[in-house]
Amino acid sequence: MPSRRTVLSAAAGVTASLATGTAAHADDQQLRSLLGRMTLPEKVGQLFVMRAYGHSATDPDQADIDANLTEIGVRTAAELIARYRVGGIIYFTWAHNTRDPRQIAALSNGIQRASLAQPRGLPVLISTDQEHGAVCRVGAPATLLPGAMAIGAGGSRADARTLARISGRELRALGIRQDYAPVADVNVNPANPVIGVRSFGADPDAVAGMVAAEVAGYQRSSVAATAKHFPGHGDTAVDSHFGFPVITHSRARWSALDAVPFRAAIRAGVDSIMTGHLMVPALDGSGDPATLSHPILTGVLRGELGYDGLVVTDALGMQGVRTKYGDDRVPVLALKAGVDQLLNPPSLEVAWNAVLKAVREGELTEARLDESVLRVLRLKARLGLFAQPYVREGEVDRVVGVRAHLAEADRLAERTTTLLANAGGLLPLSPRTHARLLVVGADPDSPSGTTGPPTGVLAEALTGLGFTATARSTGVSPSAAVISDAVAAAGGVDAVVVGTYNLTADSPQKTLVERLLATGKPVVAVAIRNPYDIAQLPTVRACLATYSWTDVELRAAARVIAGRVRPRGRLPVPVPAADDPTKVLHPLGYGLSYGT
Repeated sequence: MPSRRTVLSAAAGVTASLATGTAAHADDQQLRSLLGRMTLPEKVGQLFVMRAYGHSATDPDQADIDANLTEIGVRTAAELIARYRVGGIIYFTWAHNTRDPRQIAALSNGIQRASLAQPRGLPVLISTDQEHGAVCRVGAPATLLPGAMAIGAGGSRADARTLARISGRELRALGIRQDYAPVADVNVNPANPVIGVRSFGADPDAVAGMVAAEVAGYQRSSVAATAKHFPGHGDTAVDSHFGFPVITHSRARWSALDAVPFRAAIRAGVDSIMTGHLMVPALDGSGDPATLSHPILTGVLRGELGYDGLVVTDALGMQGVRTKYGDDRVPVLALKAGVDQLLNPPSLEVAWNAVLKAVREGELTEARLDESVLRVLRLKARLGLFAQPYVREGEVDRVVGVRAHLAEADRLAERTTTLLANAGGLLPLSPRTHARLLVVGADPDSPSGTTGPPTGVLAEALTGLGFTATARSTGVSPSAAVISDAVAAAGGVDAVVVGTYNLTADSPQKTLVERLLATGKPVVAVAIRNPYDIAQLPTVRACLATYSWTDVELRAAARVIAGRVRPRGRLPVPVPAADDPTKVLHPLGYGLSYGT
């Protein structure tokens, strides 16, 4: 592994002030000097953040997954860096990058080694989506923490700050220095298919407080936080991965709702902001997505909100940004709009050459490119990557998934579980009166790092609390035969715990719950994702909301069911009535407890 002196030498002239990792804008002279020695292709490369398939920087064990790269002879992260000099790498899940902590740390060091070996070698900014809850790219044995809406239900900014500090500390130990979190979207649309529980809630001031707290927690761990998805993705019924959402808010409503958490993030000194692939006619009437909108990114974000940090696009392979323009135009238009980092275009060769061509032909000036490259270099310097690009692989086990972090995750989760119904005081259950439990219901694909399907995790946790709990998965769309088998199994137990996942009026899951209720057995529903499920369950005596189905949230729900802890969560979103969405079934802040 290159020494610190070799690393600094590879950067060809970066001064000791940058090497300390304390460089501010006063040290831009050194950064600008470095920038002046870079070739145009090197500058273009610094603007891209790409997936690098495989668990090693040099071994192409899984690189053939990405056909776009293998077609041009790039099989590994090292080859990707050598050819395109990319400034950032994004990690994805176990199948792609994140097998175990030591492997991730070795991958990070291999990526840095490959980049620093290039002429004017620069450290790479390694990023990931570690939101926790429903979206986690680094799984167990790393610490899995409650998701954003769960933290919103807990209502504690201190908890949000603690979560980010723990998450950031573990990410940094793995060589990941930019997290695409927190989600700053205000989720005011129960039908939102892409944000939902990834948001802290529906109250803009509450969301703003949580966002600022997480930014502070990541800063304390020297990891760059990323507020997303500007200008706000919380009121959509379209997933921008597959379509082109339109936000119909007036300018005044946008300012009072969507903008509030982003203003808070900027005041907190957030290092990066991610754009959303959505149209906001009140901010830009051109019909372009925000990612490609100069009025939104330069006019509003940089001009009105005063943000001068790094702007990164959401993934450029998403349909929301590809609707109007070809893949060769999107990266150029994004840079013209005010973007600094281009995340994962569908073809790096097409995107990289398009930007290079735009500069050479005068559509983009090199000065405009330099603005963005300078912001990338500033962030790398601020994070100390020039001085310390490598992680200590032998120390990973002393940081990642340690007992203190896991215990804190359980404590955080205990403050988030929300009791939405408890007719007749059915909860808590006791092993003395309800010794035999059937845990049945939906088992969606689990977030990274869960130890098994939700029914199994919940059953195991309840068994550990003195019950005899049997798990039976029905899936998210159970057939009539599966439902009948589950109902038959309920005949041999004292009570049933049923997990629900995104219930609708015609969902087979709803049929399952109704059939279980008809047996006369006590039924406890656990909404393992959206708290809105309660609206579809008017006759269920007891219902909990966990806001996600990771182990930590399900274990907390089990302790609430068993009465080991009192439910303390409060709804961070209102729940509309099932028969009339204009009416509120449970208001913002609603939540029951035991003994009150």
